[in-house]
Amino acid sequence: GGVGEYEVAAAAEQMSQQQERHYWLLSELQVLLKALPSSCQQHLSYTTLSDLALVLLDETVFEIVQGLLEISHLTEKNLYSQCLQLHSEHRGLKQELFHQHKEAQQCCRPHNLPLLRAAQQREMEAVEQWIRKEQRMMDEKIVLELDQKVIDQQSTLEKAGVSGFYITTDPHELTLQMNLLELIQKESESKKAFS
Repeated sequence: GGVGEYEVAAAAEQMSQQQERHYWLLSELQVLLKALPSSCQQHLSYTTLSDLALVLLDETVFEIVQGLLEISHLTEKNLYSQCLQLHSEHRGLKQELFHQHKEAQQCCRPHNLPLLRAAQQREMEAVEQWIRKEQRMMDEKIVLELDQKVIDQQSTLEKAGVSGFYITTDPHELTLQMNLLELIQKESESKKAFS
C-alpha cells in the first residue's frame, strides 16, 4: 500500500502548492485593485477576486486575454488608418474642386462671375454635405466594429470561465469588466517579470 500513500502525499503537496499560488494571486489582485477607482473597488468583491484568482491558476487564461487584447489593438489601428485615409481622400477632393473653380473663374466673363460663383458655392456645399455623410457612416462603422470586439471578448472570457464576464452593454458592468481585464493584464506582466 506504499504507492497509495505516496500518491496521496503527492496530491496533497500539489493541492497545497495550488492553494499557495491561489493565495498569492489573490493578494496580488488585491494590491492591483487598490489602484482602480474606488467605485470599482466597491463592486469587485472578495469573492469575485477569489474566483478570478482560481481561474488564473490556469495559465491559458493569460494567453486568451493576451490574444484578445492584441486583436483589439490591431482592430483599433486598422480603423484609425481607415479614418486617416478617408480624411485625406476628402481633403484631396476639396482641393481639386477648389482648383477647378479657380480656373473656371479665370476663364469666365466678368458679368457671368456672380452666377458662376453661386453655382460653385452650391457645388462645394453639396460636396461638403456628402463628406459629412461619409464621415458619419465611418463613425458608425467604427462603433459597430468596436462593440462587436467587446462582445467577442465577453463571450470568449465567459466560455473560459472567467468570473465577471458575460455579454452585456450595461456601461457600469462594462467598466467593471475593463478593470478586471486590466487586473489580469497587470498580473500577467508581473508574472513575466518573476519568471
